[in-house]
Amino acid sequence: MTRSRFGTLSLLILAAMPVVSVAAAPAPPRTVREIHAALLDPNGRLLIAAHRGCHNPAPGHALPSAPENSRVGLDHCVAMGIDIMETDVRRTRDGHLVMIHDATVDRTTNGTGAVDHLTLSQIKALRLRDNEGEKGAGLTDQQVPTLDEILAHAGNRIVLNLDIKDAIYAEVIDAVVRAGATDRVIVKTVAGIGSAPLAAMAPYDRVPFMPILSSGDAQGADLAAIVTRQASGGRRPIGVEVPRMPAAALPSVAAAARAAHGRVWANTLWEGFIGGYGGDVDALRDPDAVWGRLQRAGVGIVQTDEPEALRRYLMR
Repeated sequence: MTRSRFGTLSLLILAAMPVVSVAAAPAPPRTVREIHAALLDPNGRLLIAAHRGCHNPAPGHALPSAPENSRVGLDHCVAMGIDIMETDVRRTRDGHLVMIHDATVDRTTNGTGAVDHLTLSQIKALRLRDNEGEKGAGLTDQQVPTLDEILAHAGNRIVLNLDIKDAIYAEVIDAVVRAGATDRVIVKTVAGIGSAPLAAMAPYDRVPFMPILSSGDAQGADLAAIVTRQASGGRRPIGVEVPRMPAAALPSVAAAARAAHGRVWANTLWEGFIGGYGGDVDALRDPDAVWGRLQRAGVGIVQTDEPEALRRYLMR
């Protein structure tokens, strides 16, 4: 996902909201077993996916900001009882898999250069900048983790959505299998109306898989058909991620996902992906009008940069 255009505004809104103490709103512990079972139940509770981890401050849990895609950002998610951490995977010049969103290290670290032009040792010599980075963000003691390190650090505490940025799906999935983490991740790739049912194809058949729908129609008229086609193989996906789309297309997509016994994943990042529903900034003002409305419309997973606020809304 591209970086936020509304991060400063959302932080100002969040800072103005009443602080809920940990004692007043404890987060029940999550385990991968419980989250995975919920993922496979399309009628279960709404699941929260933290975009690049829990990088924004969480005042209700007395947690400061953390670098995106970092181990401490994962720890903050666990402390808040978040279900899924979305995190990005790229490959270094010498073939190591590392957790970083951009094609370069410039925004999120104190270094410069393309990830695929740098060796692992060069990247490990860098330090992550706080929150979403940029030059004005303070340096932290955190390094860019490798995929092996983030899988080990997550353990059985949280599910990882691995956003694979390069053509390295087979390598990433092989690393997940070697780590014994096949029930602790979600892997996605884009699927359109002409795409074969991907969940049944190698290498996606080795992990929980979710296609990202790609419509060829401005009104999203083909999205429900893509859901049905993706669920027609010998192994079904656990759900589908919807793209930016008109609100009018959501009911048919949700119905197709229910028929396929899968969940609908929607993003409320920035202005939101479902036309007219709003995004994170709107949800900080009125969570029921955004997150509640999506849940009532059949969305089962919400990806957000404001996981604490969504968690608080769901625990009301």
